[in-house]
Amino acid sequence: MIARESLRWNGWGRLGESTQMTRSREAALLAELGRRLGRPLARGAEPVELDAIRLPPPKLAPDVLARLRAACGEDGVRTSAFERVTHAVGRSLPDLFRLRRGEIEAVPEAVVVPAEEGAVAAVLRIAAEANLAVVPFGGGSSVVGGVEPRTAAGQAGALSLDTTRLDRLLRLDPESRTATFQAGIDGPSLEAALAQRGYTLGHFPQSFEHSTLGGWIATRSVGQQSDGYGGIDELLVCARVVTPAGVIRTLDVPRAASGPELNQLLLGSEGVLGVIVEATVRIRPSAARPDERGMLFRCFAGGVAAVREVARAELPVAMMRLSDAAETELSLLLRHDPARRFDPTATALSLAERLGYGAGRCALLYGAESSDARKVSTTMRRARNLLARNGGLPLGRSPGRSWRRERFRTPYLRDWLLDHGVAVDTMETALPWARLEAGHDAVVCALRSAAATHAGSGLAMAHLSHSYLDGACLYFTVLYPVEAGREIEQWRAIKRDTSEAILAAGGTISHHHGIGVDHQPWMAREKGVLGVEALRAVKRAFDPSGVMNPGKLL
Repeated sequence: MIARESLRWNGWGRLGESTQMTRSREAALLAELGRRLGRPLARGAEPVELDAIRLPPPKLAPDVLARLRAACGEDGVRTSAFERVTHAVGRSLPDLFRLRRGEIEAVPEAVVVPAEEGAVAAVLRIAAEANLAVVPFGGGSSVVGGVEPRTAAGQAGALSLDTTRLDRLLRLDPESRTATFQAGIDGPSLEAALAQRGYTLGHFPQSFEHSTLGGWIATRSVGQQSDGYGGIDELLVCARVVTPAGVIRTLDVPRAASGPELNQLLLGSEGVLGVIVEATVRIRPSAARPDERGMLFRCFAGGVAAVREVARAELPVAMMRLSDAAETELSLLLRHDPARRFDPTATALSLAERLGYGAGRCALLYGAESSDARKVSTTMRRARNLLARNGGLPLGRSPGRSWRRERFRTPYLRDWLLDHGVAVDTMETALPWARLEAGHDAVVCALRSAAATHAGSGLAMAHLSHSYLDGACLYFTVLYPVEAGREIEQWRAIKRDTSEAILAAGGTISHHHGIGVDHQPWMAREKGVLGVEALRAVKRAFDPSGVMNPGKLL
């Protein structure tokens, strides 16, 4: 079970963890960002303390509380301010604004923490009878408003159903190379259980340390090395879901042609159909030697062409991450430490500039991993040769070592920048290769324009993060100065303008973040009115009383 008391209640990650930047790096970064954003940056008002947040008392009737405790145990029903606040929001940028200001729009009446499937079913039954909403809650890392305790018209309140006591490995099948887990297990616990037996799932989203298997399935997640392992949709074999209408279970077989695939309804369902309690996933032998390296390209278009060639060659790389010029420059800025007498990265880039890799240059990180060390060596050699033939300049293993060391640390930087009045938000999409470069340019332009219009200035950038035979994911980042008192208004306007640009470019509104409430306004544009109505019909079949996660997805 996730020990939430060891986590920041109003920010990302564990207490005591930080960006691990030196004072000199922090000062240099603030000065340079202030110059680029057109205003000096200084530490702003401190976030409010938890005790300062005024919460309405729980409205649950005594008999409802008694029935919930009978189902989940005395410790399985929690009504403290800490539990209600930490289960009230996820970790999106507007969530952080609300938490830091102590202005949370809605909190659950109680947090229920069932320890087995029967208790989950009992909670849904009690909620339906008491006219309560139920919001499934795993790690709470949603960045699209997927776990807010919203209620439908006439409902008396909401329960947050914390799944993280459902955290056991149930069985492992070495012949089929599958493993069955309870769905509330978090990423580190899942990988530790598999590593003890010589296996890995290979699913490492940036939220890996603070997200759950059920959450990955519910949001149709992809990991940072999905080029090699596949997204959760490719790793899922079957699942059990407790719905208000009964239990849905899909079949433990490699493939079936028995009509439309129910797994596809469960993937990305975001808790609006039921609670995922169990899942069987495809596993692989643990990687013997991962290898990640860097490559430099003269421009983004050249890097895209090279990545596309590697994808077409179907080399078993685990990842290819290509930053555009703006993101490459910011990455170098983040690494810069003026206190260091010798900076090997700066020296190498100075030499690269003499070879024509100067203004507009873009950095690629690529890697492979397998239980077979020879396979890794062969894959990396072939990838290196193919990338170099397409204009890449090898940078060696140093960028890869840096990425592996810091790959789960970036969200801590977001909190630190908010302390100094700078907001950081991300959006992502997927496009076919034929429209990818034009889509990149259009969305970055829209993001930069939106930041200038609604925040006075901003920095916009992107990287290509996940590759397919027919296209890739583009992941966008924006930094802009926060205006106190208008934080949510600024964010909403920038989100709206950028989302419109993504759809105008022909992209999906989400490649892997999901829909929640933040992307819901664009669902009908992507799915079509009939498509959305078909999903509503499925929800009515699984959840006839509208108990499950109201206001999300649909």
